[in-house]
Amino acid sequence: MMIRAGVKVLQQSGPGVVQISRCLSATPKRYNSTADAPNLSFMANLFRGEIQPVQVFPYPEAADAEQKEFIRSLREPIDRFFAEYDPVESEKLGKPSDAVMEAMWDMGCFGLMAPEEYGGLNLSNTGYATMGDAVGGVDLGLAVVLGAHQSIGWKGVLLYGTDEQKKKYLPMVTTGKTIAAFALTEPSSGSDAGSIRTRAVKSACGKFYTMNGSKIWISGGGISDILTVFAQTEVVDPKTGKKRDKVTAFIVERSFGGVTSGPAEDKMGIRCSNTTEVFFDDVKIPVENVLGGEGNGFKVAMNILNNGRFGMAGTLAGTMRICIAKATEHANNRVQFGKKIKEFGNVQEKLARMAMLQYVTQSMGFMVAGNMDNGAKDYHLEAAISKIFASEAAWQVCDEA
Repeated sequence: MMIRAGVKVLQQSGPGVVQISRCLSATPKRYNSTADAPNLSFMANLFRGEIQPVQVFPYPEAADAEQKEFIRSLREPIDRFFAEYDPVESEKLGKPSDAVMEAMWDMGCFGLMAPEEYGGLNLSNTGYATMGDAVGGVDLGLAVVLGAHQSIGWKGVLLYGTDEQKKKYLPMVTTGKTIAAFALTEPSSGSDAGSIRTRAVKSACGKFYTMNGSKIWISGGGISDILTVFAQTEVVDPKTGKKRDKVTAFIVERSFGGVTSGPAEDKMGIRCSNTTEVFFDDVKIPVENVLGGEGNGFKVAMNILNNGRFGMAGTLAGTMRICIAKATEHANNRVQFGKKIKEFGNVQEKLARMAMLQYVTQSMGFMVAGNMDNGAKDYHLEAAISKIFASEAAWQVCDEA
Protein backbone atom coordinates (compact mmCIF):
# COMPACT_ATOMS: atom_id res chain seq x y z
CA MET A 1 0.00 0.00 0.00
CA MET A 2 1.20 3.54 -0.77
CA ILE A 3 0.01 6.58 1.19
CA ARG A 4 0.02 10.01 -0.42
CA ALA A 5 -0.43 13.30 1.40
CA GLY A 6 -3.99 14.47 0.85
CA VAL A 7 -5.17 11.05 -0.34
CA LYS A 8 -7.31 8.40 1.28
CA VAL A 9 -7.75 4.81 0.17
CA LEU A 10 -11.30 3.97 -0.88
CA GLN A 11 -11.14 0.30 -1.74
CA GLN A 12 -9.07 -2.50 -3.16
CA SER A 13 -10.98 -3.78 -6.17
CA GLY A 14 -8.70 -6.63 -7.19
CA PRO A 15 -5.25 -8.18 -6.80
CA GLY A 16 -2.72 -5.35 -6.93
CA VAL A 17 -5.41 -2.78 -7.88
CA VAL A 18 -6.22 0.00 -5.44
CA GLN A 19 -8.81 2.72 -6.07
CA ILE A 20 -8.05 5.95 -4.27
CA SER A 21 -9.48 9.43 -4.14
CA ARG A 22 -7.79 12.70 -3.29
CA CYS A 23 -9.28 14.61 -0.42
CA LEU A 24 -9.66 17.66 -2.67
CA SER A 25 -10.80 15.72 -5.72
CA ALA A 26 -13.83 13.57 -6.41
CA THR A 27 -12.08 11.74 -9.26
CA PRO A 28 -10.83 8.29 -8.23
CA LYS A 29 -7.42 7.13 -9.41
CA ARG A 30 -6.84 3.51 -10.38
CA TYR A 31 -3.39 2.11 -9.87
CA ASN A 32 -2.33 -1.29 -11.18
CA SER A 33 0.71 -2.28 -9.13
CA THR A 34 1.41 -5.38 -11.23
CA ALA A 35 1.37 -3.78 -14.66
CA ASP A 36 3.03 -0.50 -13.68
CA ALA A 37 5.82 -2.13 -11.63
CA PRO A 38 5.88 0.63 -8.99
CA ASN A 39 9.11 1.93 -7.54
CA LEU A 40 9.15 0.72 -3.93
CA SER A 41 12.04 2.94 -2.81
CA PHE A 42 11.13 4.85 0.34
CA MET A 43 13.23 7.86 -0.63
CA ALA A 44 12.19 7.98 -4.29
CA ASN A 45 8.56 8.10 -3.22
CA LEU A 46 9.28 10.61 -0.48
CA PHE A 47 10.68 12.99 -3.11
CA ARG A 48 7.33 12.65 -4.88
CA GLY A 49 5.40 13.45 -1.73
CA GLU A 50 4.38 9.84 -1.17
CA ILE A 51 5.06 7.33 1.58
CA GLN A 52 5.93 3.76 0.56
CA PRO A 53 6.83 2.04 3.82
CA VAL A 54 7.41 -1.52 2.61
CA GLN A 55 11.23 -1.25 2.62
CA VAL A 56 11.54 0.46 6.00
CA PHE A 57 8.69 -0.94 8.09
CA PRO A 58 8.97 -3.52 9.36
CA TYR A 59 12.75 -3.26 9.43
CA PRO A 60 14.16 -5.77 6.92
CA GLU A 61 15.70 -8.78 8.64
CA ALA A 62 17.35 -10.89 5.95
CA ALA A 63 19.61 -13.20 7.97
CA ASP A 64 18.12 -16.10 9.90
CA ALA A 65 19.71 -17.68 12.99
CA GLU A 66 21.77 -20.14 10.94
CA GLN A 67 23.14 -17.40 8.69
CA LYS A 68 23.99 -15.19 11.65
CA GLU A 69 25.90 -18.05 13.26
CA PHE A 70 27.79 -18.63 10.01
CA ILE A 71 28.75 -14.95 9.84
CA ARG A 72 29.93 -15.07 13.46
CA SER A 73 32.05 -18.12 12.72
CA LEU A 74 33.73 -16.25 9.87
CA ARG A 75 34.28 -13.13 11.90
CA GLU A 76 35.98 -14.80 14.87
CA PRO A 77 39.29 -15.62 13.12
CA ILE A 78 39.32 -12.17 11.52
CA ASP A 79 38.89 -10.49 14.91
CA ARG A 80 41.71 -12.65 16.32
CA PHE A 81 43.97 -11.66 13.44
CA PHE A 82 43.23 -7.97 13.88
CA ALA A 83 44.04 -8.17 17.58
CA GLU A 84 47.70 -8.42 16.50
CA TYR A 85 47.44 -6.20 13.41
CA ASP A 86 49.23 -2.84 13.20
CA PRO A 87 47.43 -0.41 10.84
CA VAL A 88 50.16 2.20 11.24
CA GLU A 89 52.65 -0.15 9.59
CA SER A 90 50.39 -0.46 6.55
CA GLU A 91 50.04 3.32 6.31
CA LYS A 92 53.81 3.77 6.47
CA LEU A 93 54.40 1.07 3.85
CA GLY A 94 51.75 2.53 1.58
CA LYS A 95 50.23 -0.94 1.25
CA PRO A 96 49.31 -3.94 3.39
CA SER A 97 52.35 -6.10 4.07
CA ASP A 98 52.74 -9.37 2.19
CA ALA A 99 51.92 -11.24 5.41
CA VAL A 100 48.68 -9.29 5.84
CA MET A 101 47.64 -9.88 2.24
CA GLU A 102 48.42 -13.57 2.58
CA ALA A 103 46.26 -13.78 5.71
CA MET A 104 43.39 -11.95 4.01
CA TRP A 105 43.51 -14.36 1.07
CA ASP A 106 43.67 -17.38 3.39
CA MET A 107 40.59 -16.22 5.34
CA GLY A 108 38.60 -15.66 2.15
CA CYS A 109 38.32 -11.91 2.62
CA PHE A 110 38.81 -11.16 -1.08
CA GLY A 111 35.84 -13.29 -2.16
CA LEU A 112 33.20 -12.65 0.47
CA MET A 113 30.16 -12.52 -1.81
CA ALA A 114 31.30 -14.76 -4.65
CA PRO A 115 29.48 -18.10 -5.01
CA GLU A 116 31.20 -21.11 -3.47
CA GLU A 117 31.59 -22.74 -6.89
CA TYR A 118 34.04 -19.95 -7.78
CA GLY A 119 35.94 -20.10 -4.51
CA GLY A 120 33.98 -17.46 -2.61
CA LEU A 121 32.25 -17.53 0.77
CA ASN A 122 28.83 -16.76 -0.75
CA LEU A 123 27.97 -14.18 1.90
CA SER A 124 24.76 -12.20 1.67
CA ASN A 125 24.83 -8.41 1.51
CA THR A 126 24.08 -8.42 5.24
CA GLY A 127 27.04 -10.71 5.83
CA TYR A 128 29.27 -8.48 3.73
CA ALA A 129 28.24 -5.42 5.74
CA THR A 130 29.00 -7.30 8.96
CA MET A 131 32.49 -8.20 7.76
CA GLY A 132 32.98 -4.59 6.67
CA ASP A 133 32.26 -3.54 10.25
CA ALA A 134 35.04 -5.85 11.46
CA VAL A 135 37.66 -4.44 9.08
CA GLY A 136 36.49 -0.83 9.30
CA GLY A 137 36.95 -0.88 13.03
CA VAL A 138 40.66 -1.58 12.61
CA ASP A 139 41.96 -0.05 9.39
CA LEU A 140 39.95 1.90 6.83
CA GLY A 141 42.83 1.67 4.38
CA LEU A 142 42.67 -2.11 4.41
CA ALA A 143 38.87 -1.90 4.21
CA VAL A 144 39.22 0.08 0.97
CA VAL A 145 41.70 -2.46 -0.40
CA LEU A 146 39.18 -5.23 0.20
CA GLY A 147 36.15 -3.18 -0.81
CA ALA A 148 37.50 -1.76 -4.06
CA HIS A 149 38.55 -5.25 -5.10
CA GLN A 150 35.17 -6.92 -4.66
CA SER A 151 32.41 -4.33 -4.29
CA ILE A 152 33.33 -2.77 -7.66
CA GLY A 153 36.52 -4.43 -8.94
CA TRP A 154 35.11 -7.82 -9.92
CA LYS A 155 31.45 -7.14 -9.11
CA GLY A 156 30.72 -6.55 -12.80
CA VAL A 157 31.81 -10.09 -13.64
CA LEU A 158 29.44 -11.41 -10.98
CA LEU A 159 26.52 -9.25 -12.15
CA TYR A 160 27.00 -9.31 -15.93
CA GLY A 161 29.59 -11.94 -16.76
CA THR A 162 28.86 -14.85 -19.05
CA ASP A 163 29.32 -18.36 -17.68
CA GLU A 164 32.69 -18.51 -19.41
CA GLN A 165 33.80 -15.17 -17.95
CA LYS A 166 32.75 -16.19 -14.45
CA LYS A 167 34.52 -19.55 -14.67
CA LYS A 168 37.70 -17.89 -15.89
CA TYR A 169 37.94 -14.78 -13.73
CA LEU A 170 36.06 -15.28 -10.46
CA PRO A 171 38.37 -18.04 -9.14
CA MET A 172 41.34 -15.79 -9.93
CA VAL A 173 40.01 -12.88 -7.87
CA THR A 174 38.55 -14.90 -4.98
CA THR A 175 41.34 -17.39 -4.27
CA GLY A 176 43.95 -16.86 -6.98
CA LYS A 177 45.58 -13.84 -5.34
CA THR A 178 44.76 -11.60 -8.31
CA ILE A 179 43.61 -8.06 -7.46
CA ALA A 180 40.79 -6.49 -9.47
CA ALA A 181 40.08 -2.79 -10.07
CA PHE A 182 37.27 -0.65 -11.46
CA ALA A 183 38.45 1.86 -14.07
CA LEU A 184 35.85 4.47 -15.02
CA THR A 185 36.96 7.96 -13.94
CA GLU A 186 39.04 10.10 -16.31
CA PRO A 187 40.59 13.56 -15.98
CA SER A 188 37.81 15.06 -18.11
CA SER A 189 34.90 12.98 -16.82
CA GLY A 190 34.01 12.30 -13.23
CA SER A 191 30.28 12.21 -12.54
CA ASP A 192 29.62 12.56 -16.29
CA ALA A 193 30.51 8.95 -17.01
CA GLY A 194 28.99 9.07 -20.47
CA SER A 195 31.63 11.55 -21.67
CA ILE A 196 34.70 9.35 -21.17
CA ARG A 197 37.34 9.58 -23.91
CA THR A 198 39.05 6.21 -23.63
CA ARG A 199 38.22 4.45 -26.88
CA ALA A 200 38.13 0.84 -28.03
CA VAL A 201 38.03 0.15 -31.78
CA LYS A 202 36.91 -3.22 -33.09
CA SER A 203 39.27 -4.88 -35.55
CA ALA A 204 38.27 -5.51 -39.16
CA CYS A 205 38.19 -9.24 -38.44
CA GLY A 206 35.85 -8.65 -35.50
CA LYS A 207 37.92 -10.75 -33.10
CA PHE A 208 39.36 -8.05 -30.83
CA TYR A 209 39.27 -4.40 -29.81
CA THR A 210 42.21 -2.02 -29.56
CA MET A 211 41.93 0.27 -26.53
CA ASN A 212 43.66 3.61 -26.01
CA GLY A 213 43.18 6.11 -23.21
CA SER A 214 43.75 6.66 -19.51
CA LYS A 215 41.96 6.55 -16.18
CA ILE A 216 42.61 8.52 -13.01
CA TRP A 217 42.26 7.90 -9.25
CA ILE A 218 41.84 4.15 -9.67
CA SER A 219 41.79 2.27 -6.36
CA GLY A 220 44.18 -0.66 -6.72
CA GLY A 221 45.29 0.68 -10.08
CA GLY A 222 48.94 -0.08 -9.45
CA ILE A 223 48.51 -3.59 -8.06
CA SER A 224 45.58 -4.97 -10.06
CA ASP A 225 45.99 -7.53 -12.83
CA ILE A 226 42.33 -7.60 -13.86
CA LEU A 227 40.41 -4.40 -14.51
CA THR A 228 36.82 -3.59 -15.41
CA VAL A 229 37.39 -0.80 -17.93
CA PHE A 230 34.90 1.45 -19.70
CA ALA A 231 35.52 2.90 -23.15
CA GLN A 232 33.69 4.52 -26.03
CA THR A 233 32.89 2.14 -28.87
CA GLU A 234 31.17 2.64 -32.20
CA VAL A 235 27.87 0.76 -32.33
CA VAL A 236 24.94 0.66 -34.73
CA ASP A 237 21.74 2.16 -33.37
CA PRO A 238 19.07 -0.52 -33.90
CA LYS A 239 16.37 2.15 -34.29
CA THR A 240 18.06 4.31 -36.91
CA GLY A 241 20.67 1.99 -38.36
CA LYS A 242 23.26 4.74 -37.93
CA LYS A 243 26.59 4.44 -36.13
CA ARG A 244 27.06 6.24 -32.84
CA ASP A 245 29.40 6.18 -29.85
CA LYS A 246 28.27 4.30 -26.76
CA VAL A 247 30.16 3.18 -23.67
CA THR A 248 31.11 -0.49 -23.48
CA ALA A 249 32.54 -2.37 -20.48
CA PHE A 250 35.54 -4.67 -20.89
CA ILE A 251 37.41 -7.16 -18.73
CA VAL A 252 41.06 -6.20 -19.27
CA GLU A 253 44.03 -8.26 -18.15
CA ARG A 254 47.31 -6.50 -17.52
CA SER A 255 48.93 -9.44 -19.29
CA PHE A 256 47.32 -8.31 -22.56
CA GLY A 257 50.15 -5.76 -22.80
CA GLY A 258 49.95 -2.00 -23.06
CA VAL A 259 48.50 -1.54 -19.55
CA THR A 260 50.68 0.61 -17.29
CA SER A 261 50.18 2.50 -14.04
CA GLY A 262 51.44 5.82 -12.76
CA PRO A 263 53.02 6.37 -9.34
CA ALA A 264 50.85 5.91 -6.27
CA GLU A 265 49.02 9.07 -5.21
CA ASP A 266 50.55 10.72 -2.13
CA LYS A 267 47.36 10.85 -0.08
CA MET A 268 46.71 12.35 3.34
CA GLY A 269 45.11 9.15 4.60
CA ILE A 270 44.02 5.64 3.60
CA ARG A 271 47.54 5.39 2.23
CA CYS A 272 47.73 1.61 2.31
CA SER A 273 45.10 1.57 -0.44
CA ASN A 274 46.98 2.01 -3.70
CA THR A 275 45.53 4.77 -5.93
CA THR A 276 47.04 5.52 -9.35
CA GLU A 277 46.44 6.55 -12.91
CA VAL A 278 46.16 3.69 -15.40
CA PHE A 279 47.15 3.99 -19.06
CA PHE A 280 46.01 1.89 -22.02
CA ASP A 281 48.20 1.98 -25.12
CA ASP A 282 47.05 -0.17 -28.04
CA VAL A 283 45.70 -2.82 -25.68
CA LYS A 284 44.31 -5.77 -27.63
CA ILE A 285 41.15 -7.11 -25.97
CA PRO A 286 39.35 -10.23 -27.23
CA VAL A 287 35.68 -9.69 -28.11
CA GLU A 288 34.92 -12.41 -25.55
CA ASN A 289 35.93 -9.90 -22.86
CA VAL A 290 33.09 -7.48 -23.53
CA LEU A 291 31.10 -7.30 -20.29
CA GLY A 292 27.34 -6.92 -20.40
CA GLY A 293 27.06 -6.46 -24.15
CA GLU A 294 28.40 -3.90 -26.59
CA GLY A 295 27.11 -0.39 -25.91
CA ASN A 296 25.72 -1.24 -22.47
CA GLY A 297 28.68 0.04 -20.48
CA PHE A 298 26.95 3.01 -18.88
CA LYS A 299 24.23 0.76 -17.44
CA VAL A 300 26.86 -1.74 -16.31
CA ALA A 301 28.90 0.98 -14.56
CA MET A 302 25.91 2.52 -12.78
CA ASN A 303 24.60 -0.81 -11.56
CA ILE A 304 28.02 -1.86 -10.27
CA LEU A 305 28.35 1.41 -8.35
CA ASN A 306 24.77 1.29 -7.05
CA ASN A 307 25.24 -2.31 -5.96
CA GLY A 308 28.49 -1.58 -4.13
CA ARG A 309 27.71 1.63 -2.24
CA PHE A 310 25.82 0.06 0.65
CA GLY A 311 28.98 -1.48 2.11
CA MET A 312 30.43 1.87 3.13
CA ALA A 313 27.87 2.35 5.92
CA GLY A 314 28.66 -1.02 7.48
CA THR A 315 32.39 -0.37 7.27
CA LEU A 316 32.22 3.13 8.75
CA ALA A 317 29.87 1.97 11.48
CA GLY A 318 32.76 -0.22 12.60
CA THR A 319 35.13 2.75 12.47
CA MET A 320 32.79 4.83 14.62
CA ARG A 321 32.24 1.96 17.05
CA ILE A 322 35.95 1.78 17.87
CA CYS A 323 36.29 5.57 18.09
CA ILE A 324 33.42 5.70 20.57
CA ALA A 325 34.93 2.88 22.63
CA LYS A 326 38.30 4.65 22.83
CA ALA A 327 36.69 8.01 23.62
CA THR A 328 34.56 6.42 26.35
CA GLU A 329 37.59 4.73 27.87
CA HIS A 330 39.42 8.06 27.91
CA ALA A 331 36.44 9.83 29.48
CA ASN A 332 36.30 7.18 32.20
CA ASN A 333 39.96 7.63 33.11
CA ARG A 334 40.87 11.26 32.42
CA VAL A 335 40.66 13.49 35.51
CA GLN A 336 40.31 17.27 35.28
CA PHE A 337 39.38 19.75 38.01
CA GLY A 338 39.20 16.93 40.51
CA LYS A 339 36.77 14.65 38.70
CA LYS A 340 36.62 12.35 35.71
CA ILE A 341 35.70 14.17 32.53
CA LYS A 342 32.80 11.75 31.90
CA GLU A 343 30.95 13.76 34.57
CA PHE A 344 31.02 16.95 32.49
CA GLY A 345 27.85 17.64 30.53
CA ASN A 346 29.61 18.65 27.33
CA VAL A 347 31.57 15.37 27.26
CA GLN A 348 28.37 13.40 27.85
CA GLU A 349 26.73 15.28 24.99
CA LYS A 350 29.64 14.52 22.66
CA LEU A 351 29.49 10.81 23.44
CA ALA A 352 25.71 10.76 23.04
CA ARG A 353 25.89 12.42 19.62
CA MET A 354 28.65 10.06 18.53
CA ALA A 355 26.57 7.06 19.57
CA MET A 356 23.55 8.47 17.77
CA LEU A 357 25.45 8.91 14.50
CA GLN A 358 26.92 5.42 14.72
CA TYR A 359 23.52 3.90 15.40
CA VAL A 360 21.86 5.68 12.47
CA THR A 361 24.71 4.79 10.12
CA GLN A 362 24.65 1.13 11.08
CA SER A 363 20.86 1.01 10.84
CA MET A 364 20.86 2.54 7.36
CA GLY A 365 23.58 0.23 6.10
CA PHE A 366 21.90 -2.93 7.32
CA MET A 367 18.49 -1.71 6.13
CA VAL A 368 19.79 -1.35 2.57
CA ALA A 369 21.64 -4.68 2.79
CA GLY A 370 18.54 -6.40 4.16
CA ASN A 371 16.36 -5.05 1.37
CA MET A 372 18.89 -6.18 -1.22
CA ASP A 373 18.97 -9.65 0.32
CA ASN A 374 15.17 -9.76 0.27
CA GLY A 375 15.18 -9.15 -3.47
CA ALA A 376 14.45 -5.42 -3.57
CA LYS A 377 15.39 -3.70 -6.82
CA ASP A 378 14.75 -0.09 -5.83
CA TYR A 379 17.50 0.64 -3.30
CA HIS A 380 19.83 2.95 -5.21
CA LEU A 381 18.85 6.23 -3.55
CA GLU A 382 19.02 4.70 -0.09
CA ALA A 383 22.45 3.22 -0.85
CA ALA A 384 23.76 6.59 -2.04
CA ILE A 385 22.32 8.38 0.98
CA SER A 386 23.80 5.82 3.36
CA LYS A 387 27.24 6.29 1.80
CA ILE A 388 27.33 10.09 2.05
CA PHE A 389 25.75 10.13 5.51
CA ALA A 390 28.15 7.47 6.77
CA SER A 391 31.24 9.26 5.48
CA GLU A 392 30.23 12.60 6.99
CA ALA A 393 29.11 11.00 10.26
CA ALA A 394 32.36 9.05 10.55
CA TRP A 395 34.39 12.21 10.07
CA GLN A 396 32.39 13.97 12.79
CA VAL A 397 32.72 11.05 15.22
CA CYS A 398 36.46 10.70 14.61
CA ASP A 399 36.93 14.44 15.07
CA GLU A 400 34.95 14.49 18.32
CA ALA A 401 36.71 11.40 19.64
